[in-house]
Amino acid sequence: MSWFVKLIFSLSIFFLASCSSDYLINAIAETEPVASSGDAADDPAIVINFSNPAQSLIFGTDKRAGVYLYNLSGEKISYASLGEINNIDVRQADNKIYVAASNRTAQSIEFWEFNQQEFFKNIVYSDNLFDLSTQSITIPTNIDVYGICAGLIDGVPIVFITEDKGPRVELWVPQTRTLIGTFSNGGESEGCVFDDENKTVFISEEEVNGVLKTYNLNNEFPFESPFIVDSREGNIGGDPEGLTIYKTSEKEGYILLSSQGDNKYNVYNRIYPHEFISSFTIVDDPQGIDGTSETDGIDVTNYNLRGKFSKGLFVAQDGYNFDGKELKNQNFKIVPFNPILKFINKRK
Repeated sequence: MSWFVKLIFSLSIFFLASCSSDYLINAIAETEPVASSGDAADDPAIVINFSNPAQSLIFGTDKRAGVYLYNLSGEKISYASLGEINNIDVRQADNKIYVAASNRTAQSIEFWEFNQQEFFKNIVYSDNLFDLSTQSITIPTNIDVYGICAGLIDGVPIVFITEDKGPRVELWVPQTRTLIGTFSNGGESEGCVFDDENKTVFISEEEVNGVLKTYNLNNEFPFESPFIVDSREGNIGGDPEGLTIYKTSEKEGYILLSSQGDNKYNVYNRIYPHEFISSFTIVDDPQGIDGTSETDGIDVTNYNLRGKFSKGLFVAQDGYNFDGKELKNQNFKIVPFNPILKFINKRK
């Protein structure tokens, strides 16, 4: 993409977003680009340091090579060459950090369990940077793995893993390597997020249909009657991709979706029937960081990470990472959530 095309693209995004009253926002930080060229960076996941929130970290996958760790300024803290790690997700509870990732090299789930204090001590306060590859549980699957999301049910970690170029979704208890079952999401799906408190999983079906669906885990398994939240006939442009949840209370908040075809992030009510609220777009800052386009993975936290991140932060993969006129390898953009939250509250 030339600088001229980039300029036209940015102007068109600004025009479209302005006409539809979407919120335009700038990133205040960005990660270092991943090492692999082309379509490589994919999915972020935030790890909160409860003892020192400003020292929280962000995982970022290079789906051609491995996993990065970045600080909240976007600087690389660590890297593990693990193969084709596509998606990654994190859960934290009872002084534990659980990490799940989809490994397309091994067609497996990679699962890690860490002590919170030891995790941040080894990474932040030691020259011996943490190596993920030495501590994972590898779980072979029955599908060509693609997307992944983790959750906790009654304190027990669970993992949903989706199928590349197919409709199947597997549900696992990773600590015991137990496959609970498999169900169909209708078509190829990647983005998913589990709402622990409401026991609901959201899955974005891309390619042919372009539909955001949700399943209630209180229903009978296998899940055969999903609720359709949105589609291309509604507020989704192109493929629905990354999904994440911003919590405002135990069971309330917002579902955020990467609407890849129009470079927007849709906001839905976390509570059924999950009505669409509005959308926002990360645009170029003329004096600094470029906006995002064709975003795959996203993540958000509501936790007070201090300073500009007092209401949490939002992180999004950028499909076309420009430094001025120069196109660089893909990376992740970091956005404070406070202005987004103010915008959402006005649109409700």
